[in-house]
Amino acid sequence: MRSVKSTTLEKLNAMRLKRWALCAVVSFFSLITLAQDNSPYSRYGLGDLVPNTHIINRGMGSISAAYADPFSINYNNPASYSSFYSRKQQKSKKSEYGRVLFDVGLNFDNRTLKKPDSPDKFPASNALFSYMQLGIPIRNNWGLNFGLRQVSRVDYKIFRTEQLYDPITGLAIDSVITEFTGNGGTFLATTGTGFAINNFSLGLNVGYLFGNKTNTTKRAFIDTIDYKSSNHTTTTSFGKIFLSAGMQYKIDLENNMVLRLGAYGNLKTNLNAEQDIVRETFVRSSDNGDLRLDSVYEQKGIKGKIIYPAAYGVGFVLGNKIDEQKNKYGTWLLGVDLVSNKWSQYRFYGATDSVKNNWELRVGGQIRPEPKLRNYLSNVAYRAGFFFGRDYVEVGNKLPLFGVSFGMGLPIANYNRLSQGQASIINLSFEYIKRGNNDNLLKENLFRISVGLSFSDLWFAKHHYE
Repeated sequence: MRSVKSTTLEKLNAMRLKRWALCAVVSFFSLITLAQDNSPYSRYGLGDLVPNTHIINRGMGSISAAYADPFSINYNNPASYSSFYSRKQQKSKKSEYGRVLFDVGLNFDNRTLKKPDSPDKFPASNALFSYMQLGIPIRNNWGLNFGLRQVSRVDYKIFRTEQLYDPITGLAIDSVITEFTGNGGTFLATTGTGFAINNFSLGLNVGYLFGNKTNTTKRAFIDTIDYKSSNHTTTTSFGKIFLSAGMQYKIDLENNMVLRLGAYGNLKTNLNAEQDIVRETFVRSSDNGDLRLDSVYEQKGIKGKIIYPAAYGVGFVLGNKIDEQKNKYGTWLLGVDLVSNKWSQYRFYGATDSVKNNWELRVGGQIRPEPKLRNYLSNVAYRAGFFFGRDYVEVGNKLPLFGVSFGMGLPIANYNRLSQGQASIINLSFEYIKRGNNDNLLKENLFRISVGLSFSDLWFAKHHYE
């Protein structure tokens, strides 16, 4: 007969999944309201590109092409889903368990902007949702994943004061102040699967890429009231089915070593877009904000296309395996990735933008000491890495990019004594990123702390009646 303990465990697992999902959704909508960013470079393309890798990978310079781990979800390469843990019990070949994973990631950014010829600095901070992922092993060497993550973010506010002159007489007309603002972002919801045949793994993500972008320009005259203030606002929403794929190949080497090769990517995608345009005059009120005076031009529902570019990443990971026969459980790995995005393909309603093809070289590694019962630090995973390359925004001159990272995986004690298969981990990554140099209009220094909560348990046991 089916045991009472097994039934109790299944109920506890279902309740736990609901609590995790509810907490993640609440955190997502709460953190959006905490964002107070100001990045002028987010004006271009689809905005600032947020990290597209798991927090574990960010701690290692964001290597991900060849990375696979049964205790985390490498959503960048869906071929890694084949590594989700699934096994048959030793006493019964018919009873099978799978390790279900639930991951939530949050970002805390501190950004400092600086003009090369000025000592002034402009700091900004925010706290943002990064990703939410659920990994489910179907059977051994076959996994399924559901996820939601942010792809880009638009958030800027810039003021410019200038003197206008008559083009014929050269006489001064008036002083004006112009306010440029933008907001919005892009998200990707996916369902993916990955499977392995011997040492070769393939994976596919099918998702919906969607978002919006609002650009506003307001101009007000300072010295005279003869001219009304103007507002030009363009709001664009977009979305379409999005596909990405990946592959990995594992090579067993001598001395208990493993070399894993990986590649992933996507083709360019034509996103369906709809645009609203408003041109109006307004008056500014300290009590009620900006009030419309007259609508000069307004059109809604303008259909168009946004071309999202093709991208790819290739890399390798070299490391050692756990050797249970020799009681050696300490592991290490070292990986290298090359990533490129073809942003020259980007089009916004047929128009180009100040974006170019970009690339990054990423190098990173991880060390897991041999765990000891009374030494917590020996159970911690330590990660480090760096990356450099070229940013996809190019205003005047190319924008160089360099960053270093450090990360840790902190295991949490099992909080449910009824379930011996739990493995809960807090993953941390610390990144320092320099964007631009003295040849650019603005230099940007970014310090990011990312926190990930990874919960997993042995669920979906197949029980048999006797």
